[in-house]
Amino acid sequence: MPADRSEALPTARRPHRLAGGQPGLLEPGASTDPYRLRLYRILRTDFPLGHDPGLGAWLLSRYDDVVLALTDPRFTGYPHDGAPRGPVPAPLGLCRGSLVCTPLPEGGTAPARAETPDTPADTDADTGPAPAVERAAYVLARRIAGRDRADLVGEFCRWLPAGADAVAAGLSSPDPNAPPRPGGGADDCARQTGLRERALASFLANMLDDPDLLAAVAGGGAGAGMLLRRAWAETLRRDPPVQIVLRRTRTEVRVSGGTLPAGEAVACLIGAAGRDPARFAAPDRFDPLRADADPLFSGPAGCPAALLGRLEAEHGLRALLTAMPRIRWAEGFRPTSSGVLTRGPRTLLVRPS
Repeated sequence: MPADRSEALPTARRPHRLAGGQPGLLEPGASTDPYRLRLYRILRTDFPLGHDPGLGAWLLSRYDDVVLALTDPRFTGYPHDGAPRGPVPAPLGLCRGSLVCTPLPEGGTAPARAETPDTPADTDADTGPAPAVERAAYVLARRIAGRDRADLVGEFCRWLPAGADAVAAGLSSPDPNAPPRPGGGADDCARQTGLRERALASFLANMLDDPDLLAAVAGGGAGAGMLLRRAWAETLRRDPPVQIVLRRTRTEVRVSGGTLPAGEAVACLIGAAGRDPARFAAPDRFDPLRADADPLFSGPAGCPAALLGRLEAEHGLRALLTAMPRIRWAEGFRPTSSGVLTRGPRTLLVRPS
């Protein structure tokens, strides 16, 4: 198992504090790395309920409080009531909560793919989005396989969501030089590819950090697919692409740190809740086999973006390992993430061979 990328921080570095000592979520330094700044840890421990004037919202950072805000009918969407409330999960993970989105089942219809000798048969039915994602992943992986050095964010993660969309539209292959098609319509949520790019980059960073895990996936076998799915879910817990989900109280609500007033904006700090030690053992560790896994962070099961993101992670990694079985980090490179609203690595430098 790889070493933890924990919230540990030298004593000299501290987050900027607001009046009363509460750390500011949008203050200088916080957007670079709220984990290493101990921002989330300080909020969970010392300020489980506090108002952030920069964000204009009350902050919830503990797992139990965040779950309450995401699932309890006393909370609703922000800034209006459009987002789901009650037992229906709020927008989370890769889901943007679009009101025009419809579920995208894996067995739905899709254009038939053109078979090529070096493209393996799909493990799912040859319908739905999986074939388009698989084909796009293998085309992109082969384009960088012969390089001495490549950036997976700029040359793979950024283009796989758009490439899969292009293949599904009937194009012969993904074109990395073409911009993503504009959103709109029933698949509006699925067209928002930026979050899927960040999530895929975080997933690949976590997998490449663990050679034993990579070897287990590359070896195939009956458990490889399940291991990939657990690794994807663990990435969304440990390194969520969306760090903050906004909600609004419909009435006064009691939480662990006090009482939220009615009609107020509430910022659910997903990045803090996912690493709450009161809920998760060794919360900073990436562990796909953890016994305390939680499906909450994956988002609504029927969301098209959630399904496409998982397929891009699974087929993307398989394509990379097939095209470049010796892939590893470039010499001296270590992945780092940034962002406090949305978050992910900006660069993933690898040696393909």
